[in-house]
Amino acid sequence: MFASRLASTPVATAARSRDYKVYTLQNFKQIPQIRRLDDDQIRAIEIVGRVLPFRVNNYVIEELIDWERVPDDPIFRITFPQKGMLRPEHFQMMEQVIKHNGSRAAIRATADRIRWQLNPHPAGQIEHNVPRLDGQRLHGMQHKYPETVLFFPAQGQTCHAYCTFCFRWAQFVGMKDLRFAMREAELLVKYVSQHPEISDILFTGGDPMVMKAHALRAYVEPLLKAKPPHLKTIRFGTKSLSYWPYRYTSDPDADDILRLFEEIRATGLHVSIMAHFNHPHEMRTEAALQAIRRIQETGAQIRTQSPLLQHINDDADVWATMWREQVNLGMIPYYMFVVRDTGAQHYFGVPLVRAWRIFRDAYNQVSGLARTVRGPSMSAHPGKVEVVGVSEIKGERVMVLRFLQGRNPDWVERPFFATYDEKAIWLDELRPAFGEEKFFFEREPAPLSHAVSAPAAPAPAIFAN
Repeated sequence: MFASRLASTPVATAARSRDYKVYTLQNFKQIPQIRRLDDDQIRAIEIVGRVLPFRVNNYVIEELIDWERVPDDPIFRITFPQKGMLRPEHFQMMEQVIKHNGSRAAIRATADRIRWQLNPHPAGQIEHNVPRLDGQRLHGMQHKYPETVLFFPAQGQTCHAYCTFCFRWAQFVGMKDLRFAMREAELLVKYVSQHPEISDILFTGGDPMVMKAHALRAYVEPLLKAKPPHLKTIRFGTKSLSYWPYRYTSDPDADDILRLFEEIRATGLHVSIMAHFNHPHEMRTEAALQAIRRIQETGAQIRTQSPLLQHINDDADVWATMWREQVNLGMIPYYMFVVRDTGAQHYFGVPLVRAWRIFRDAYNQVSGLARTVRGPSMSAHPGKVEVVGVSEIKGERVMVLRFLQGRNPDWVERPFFATYDEKAIWLDELRPAFGEEKFFFEREPAPLSHAVSAPAAPAPAIFAN
């Protein structure tokens, strides 16, 4: 057990400890390196940061960002707001309110007007993904695919730092009607127990690893005690390995978190850490390397994923390097995502054809051990849609796509074709090939949704959420 290993490998020998210090819009000018920025860059942070969430910490500032490369440093761009992350009309709207000394209420009202135009909850997360239990909507859960349910613990609805491309940015800006959060672990247990098709639970947020170990344990232990026979895996979606690896090395309850992973494994369940790495540099600090090793010693598995981001990692060599280093560290490359149709998609988005070319060029550079990765994949309303490639059929150039996951399981692995489009960056911008009016999944009737109904008895459910 991990507890016995702690005796011979105490936390004191882990990466040097560090006190966590957070910076937001209110105090970011206290960061010493901010003096390197010009007035326009600082003003952009203040304007964009009124609309999109901004939070960074001392580890990111001191160990990840190369301040000699700012503003072009990739870690700087994924943590500090940039002017281009708002459309010109939105930037000007907020700039004018601030310039004319608008009240807090006026600034907030302007920010909310802009936010509602940024598609704050893409892919039908509220309308179609929220399940019901005994007639009650479970607003801290999502159940889109049969096998996997997402759970948003209330204490985990923040992050050690915020990504400027985050597709769940609406969780962090105070728009309560758009926030997923839940405290009742017993409802999670009851829901999972009534749905034998569920094999995986994903704790997500925000970031569940901002929680104290005892708070996270309060959600996990009821599942371990209930032992639903169909439950096989507990996943934790987290950016903490990038933004605060001390969570697993020298935080006061770092050992308690690792013991919890080991206790889950001892019950026979698989533990998967769904780690978000957007650039190879995030994996190279001593703190990150030690955190990875300590997690792996518990028997937990680390899978890695990231969106393909303009200005950050839209380069095949960067991805090939990242995948190779992940494999060398014992992690499993899992997904290359397409930036979702929300927030600053216009700034970070990469056209689908170019995304496929980057994926293909990177994939060609790595061995079979790294080819576990899938992508480029869109987490769209109908499901996870992968761009398989570009082809020519009967003289027509087409894009080939398929579902990796679907609201209807029957859609999975069914290839379909879209008219070739070099500018399209999302599924709803594509048009069916060969003169068809609709894609096959648009023609088929939608099955019953969990958001409308949930089975009272353990019978297989029909999915469309």
